[in-house]
Amino acid sequence: MVRGAKRRRIGVFGGTFDPPHIGHLVAAVDAQRELGLDVVLLVVANVPWQKVDSRAVSPAEDRLALVRAAVEDTPFLQVSDIEIRRGGESYTADTLADLRREEPDAELFVILGTDAAAGFATWERFEEVAEQATLVVVDRPGAPTAVDPRFDWVRVDIPELEISSTELRARVAAGRSIRFLTPAGVASAIADRSLYR
Repeated sequence: MVRGAKRRRIGVFGGTFDPPHIGHLVAAVDAQRELGLDVVLLVVANVPWQKVDSRAVSPAEDRLALVRAAVEDTPFLQVSDIEIRRGGESYTADTLADLRREEPDAELFVILGTDAAAGFATWERFEEVAEQATLVVVDRPGAPTAVDPRFDWVRVDIPELEISSTELRARVAAGRSIRFLTPAGVASAIADRSLYR
């Protein structure tokens, strides 16, 4: 790093994004603003190892296209296909190591929703994740999410939005509208790709 140069602050918000919805985007935008991040990478999992045995997961290329449609007009939110390019099961520890090789001087922040933060200790090589990045939990108002006390956490408050990818998939399957629950571009891409029907 050039002496006196500012270290880039990079948020890493990984997920299945099957499909992405406004809750994901609000979390990313609020984390970016609160933490002064230069960019938030929405990292699309190739094979989400914690979900692959519990339900059918849409192809990675479809999910990548949906995330691209979700963030196309937001300059500080970027889509990352780093896990798709690497192939195989997706592990955050590997992703952070890859990002560190690309930008060794960057400060990395792993952004977690409440469910992911509560289950952090079940992650593959979670200790490595905590060593390589600042852990951020996006919390809803009220009682804070219980997180692993062995690690330091930064909390970012976001509005309570009761929306999930599971609900969006069910609405599409039932022929119901997902308007206002996800960006219009995502809804169009879902229809174009005949997903969740």
